[in-house]
Amino acid sequence: MEKLTASSPEAQSANLVAGNIEQLKVLFPELITEGANGVVVNVDVLKALVNDASVADSDEKYGLNWHGKRRARQLALTPSTGTLRPCLEDSVDWDRTQNLMIEGDNLEVLKLLQKSYAGKVKLIYIDPPYNTGKDFVYPDNFQDNIKNYLELTGQVEGGRKISSNTEASGRFHTDWLNMIYPRLKLARNLLCDDGVIFISIDDGEVANLRKVGDEIFGEENFIANIVWQKKYTRSNDAKWFSDNHDHILAYGKNKDLVTLNGQDRNEDQLAAYTNPDGHPKGPWKATPLHAKSGTNTAAFTFSNEIVWAPPKGTYRRFNDATMRQMDEGDEIWFGGDGTQTPQRKSFLCEVKQGVTPVTLWPYQEVGHNHEANNDLKSLGLGGMFDNPKPVRLLQRMISLTTKPDQEHIVLDFFSGSGTTAHAVLEANIQDGGNRRFICVQLPHPLSNPVQDNGVSLTTIADLTAERIRRVAAALQTKRGNTNIDLGFRKYYLSNSNIQAWDPKPSNLEQSLFDSVENILKDRNESDVLSELLLKLGLDMCVPVSKRSVDGREVFSVADGVLFACLTPSIDAQDVEVLAASIVEWHRELSPSVSTTCVFLDNAFSDDVAKVNLTAILQQNGIKNVRSL
Repeated sequence: MEKLTASSPEAQSANLVAGNIEQLKVLFPELITEGANGVVVNVDVLKALVNDASVADSDEKYGLNWHGKRRARQLALTPSTGTLRPCLEDSVDWDRTQNLMIEGDNLEVLKLLQKSYAGKVKLIYIDPPYNTGKDFVYPDNFQDNIKNYLELTGQVEGGRKISSNTEASGRFHTDWLNMIYPRLKLARNLLCDDGVIFISIDDGEVANLRKVGDEIFGEENFIANIVWQKKYTRSNDAKWFSDNHDHILAYGKNKDLVTLNGQDRNEDQLAAYTNPDGHPKGPWKATPLHAKSGTNTAAFTFSNEIVWAPPKGTYRRFNDATMRQMDEGDEIWFGGDGTQTPQRKSFLCEVKQGVTPVTLWPYQEVGHNHEANNDLKSLGLGGMFDNPKPVRLLQRMISLTTKPDQEHIVLDFFSGSGTTAHAVLEANIQDGGNRRFICVQLPHPLSNPVQDNGVSLTTIADLTAERIRRVAAALQTKRGNTNIDLGFRKYYLSNSNIQAWDPKPSNLEQSLFDSVENILKDRNESDVLSELLLKLGLDMCVPVSKRSVDGREVFSVADGVLFACLTPSIDAQDVEVLAASIVEWHRELSPSVSTTCVFLDNAFSDDVAKVNLTAILQQNGIKNVRSL
């Protein structure tokens, strides 16, 4: 039985560096060599393989560079030793829901999600801080104890509020780039191959964001720069121009695999389709029979003896056989009196479902800032968050990229007021979809905290969760009983449940005694199970079942992919009964993948009990037996 410690690979998030090296090794084995700290990549060989003739000019490369870029890249590759602790009391419908709301620094959370959700997210939308010179505080130095967020994130120093990013600092753009770069690197890993990311930004950083996006996602995977009309009024007090728009940059993980759904036709577009002659195919609109290009200019005689030829400089759109078929099917319109220039009846039921989206999104179609504030006001949360996004804006992105009949995951790791989660729930209610959301938000203090009627909202993360709860309640009231998932599991970022070796030279004896217990004293079974899900790469919403064996609780996770018994005491005489129960349960479930069994290391009365339990399980096909 192998013991898991704080330094074990299983106790950390995915090692992206090791994964990159393995991929290079498969493609180019000659790149891999040995260095002072183990396996390394021979960069000179790599340059030779790609016929790089500019070795002498290697420091002069096209691209965006800034102070701290190397460290920003390393931040994305450094595994996290943290975990996500469940918060059942703040969750809704914990046992059934597939949605996640996570409180904590999104950089560390993105690292922790790698094993469970890499390549599984269909849509990412983020609305990061716009770098206005005001605070956008993210620590990027996760510590083992995240209790005082104000101090940790540098929002206060000695009780005095400070700013982390001002133009006077001389690092206005640099600080922002160092913040966004590693987060986008990690986000790309989470996208599925046909996944899409939308990023909101203003004019201040759009140029830099485009360069960063091109580097991380590949210039060839850039899809569009969408311009959203965020305001419907003119600011006459503006010095030069009234700022009425934001940008939304769209990238695909692999653009060639991305297929966008058609945009719903608006009322004006639908009004063009009528059925004045009562055709059985339904509404239609008249469209020309000619085209700007082609080869056929011959005349065609219809059954009513009207002769038609394409106008000069144009060509026939259809051949004789198709023209005859449309004529016989009453799919040619000759005007109300039957004598006008013939046109094709293009039926609504036969045209492309939806229209190709355009890059200009007017407020009439997707909402504006004022509407976004009203969205919050309607939930009793008005005035608590600056510059929220309207629900309709997010619904547009969701409708373009996801399918209602698939469990597409929508991720927002700058969740703010929770608009993305709101939009996902609304979309599922409207079309009966099975979309899931993952929202991540740092508990940054609200400027106007609320303490009223049993509701305590002091941070933005509190607001995010409360909005989701109120939206779910409103939809439940509106629709009554529904099978749509309106819940969420709430987690918060914390240090690992596995106690790290932390010797105290002044009292080494006590340090040894403290390290006997491998699990922190303030953690429970739910905490440990959640960390096991993360570190073993299981979905955080998989089903968990529980059975009692001689007063000891045994958990089955994901229908037998993981068995865990976290009881603090296992004696030699208990081993056979405990092992037999797990083996029987394993046979009942018959998981299609290998099973892992986990126990507390110090629970065993002696090594004999540990060895015997391991042997029985392995003899019955459960080979991976670990201890904490």
